[in-house]
Amino acid sequence: MDHNVFKGKWNQVKGEAKKQWGKLTDDDLDVIDGEKDKLVGKLQERYGHTKDAAEREYNDWARSRE
Repeated sequence: MDHNVFKGKWNQVKGEAKKQWGKLTDDDLDVIDGEKDKLVGKLQERYGHTKDAAEREYNDWARSRE
């Protein structure tokens, strides 16, 4: 999913993000606010992923939303 499209659809997809990554809190999702880098950072923080692993996980998830 294109970054601008992701940001624009954030309110629609954040519920899906919460299902995908249950450790993300509602506050996390509000802070992320459709920013890919913030989501990747929260995945690193909550799940202990490396940056590369978190980016791969995000990319796989975003591709499934297209």
